[in-house]
Amino acid sequence: MGGENPYIAKPEIRQPTRKFRVTFQPMDLTIEVDPEKTPDAQDGLPGSILQIALDAGAEIDHACGGVCACSTCHCLVQTGLETCSEPIEEEEDMIDSAAGVRPNSRLACQAVPDGTADLVVEIPGWNRNLAKEGHAPQGD
Repeated sequence: MGGENPYIAKPEIRQPTRKFRVTFQPMDLTIEVDPEKTPDAQDGLPGSILQIALDAGAEIDHACGGVCACSTCHCLVQTGLETCSEPIEEEEDMIDSAAGVRPNSRLACQAVPDGTADLVVEIPGWNRNLAKEGHAPQGD
């Protein structure tokens, strides 16, 4: 499905035109994103933080398949938030139901960085698949 929900408006997205990096915390995993080598999105919008994470093997739970119908992929964009697509009303409604919401909260399936700056993204402890990553939550 690739992150598209037929029941909501498509957000305006500026796809990146140059390479940039995304660092996932607390895994301390840095990914270089090359927009020319981005595969088609399986879950989340094309180029979304969720797609970048999954392509790199960093699991982020996403119960709805990345179509902006839940809040399980809630993440905190610590650096580079201004480079991400603006949240649509449906994403904001979903974030309202997430735990630990902060001003830099986004749904990883909907936030698409434009590549003009590197990002640091925190995956909260409740949203890390510990069986696959082997990381224990630490006070999140």
